[in-house]
Amino acid sequence: MMPTLQDLYAVTEATWPPAGRTEQGSVILRDGAGGGKRVSAATVAEGWTDADLAAAEEAMTLRGKTPLFMIHPGEDALDTALAARGYKVIDPVNIWLCPLSQLTETPIPRVTAFAIWEPLAIMREIWARGGIGPERIAVMERAQGLKTGLFGRTDDKSAGTGYCALHTGIAMVHALEILKEHRSKGLGKWMMRCAAFWAQEQGGTHMAVLCTQANTGANGLYASLGMGVVGQYHYRIKAEDMQK
Repeated sequence: MMPTLQDLYAVTEATWPPAGRTEQGSVILRDGAGGGKRVSAATVAEGWTDADLAAAEEAMTLRGKTPLFMIHPGEDALDTALAARGYKVIDPVNIWLCPLSQLTETPIPRVTAFAIWEPLAIMREIWARGGIGPERIAVMERAQGLKTGLFGRTDDKSAGTGYCALHTGIAMVHALEILKEHRSKGLGKWMMRCAAFWAQEQGGTHMAVLCTQANTGANGLYASLGMGVVGQYHYRIKAEDMQK
């Protein structure tokens, strides 16, 4: 059975979890602890009011956080209300999905890609060079359940890393990073296939990944693997905070 968007939102929360969650009326506030928008954005349930949005904005501001909301498909009224409050769209995201079997038909060449947990020092170095620091690695570490790091080599050199975790049979890859000097060599495909083989061994059925629409290289990678875009979402951030 094909996972629904609600399934994929749950997988995202489980495999890339915030440091804390607080329910305030119809709004869920997240403490990302520096782990990025995905773990910091507030989400809003049906039945919200303008007062709920105002209270959530105040709560985020009092915590010293930039007011930030995640907008899912079908939440047009919320999107319009936040726009009226001075929030601007930032970082639209594609949600990619395919069956694992689609990625496990081709064997991985020897010494090309490995599933490793805990991350090696060289993996942490590659993440750091790509701007993925300790706060995002902490997100990976606090995820519960089955998970692994991904380590890629090309031209006899350490060249890439990533992270994959499994929830309700759906594997999701995050923080896939290939060093600039080793891009366009096909390593990203092998690392995604490595994640798929690992997930299949754990009893998984599907592979998902999230990617900002502006990241044309990564979107091209997922398309080349035959993955399909099954949904999108975006964030709205308080306009004055976009200048900070």
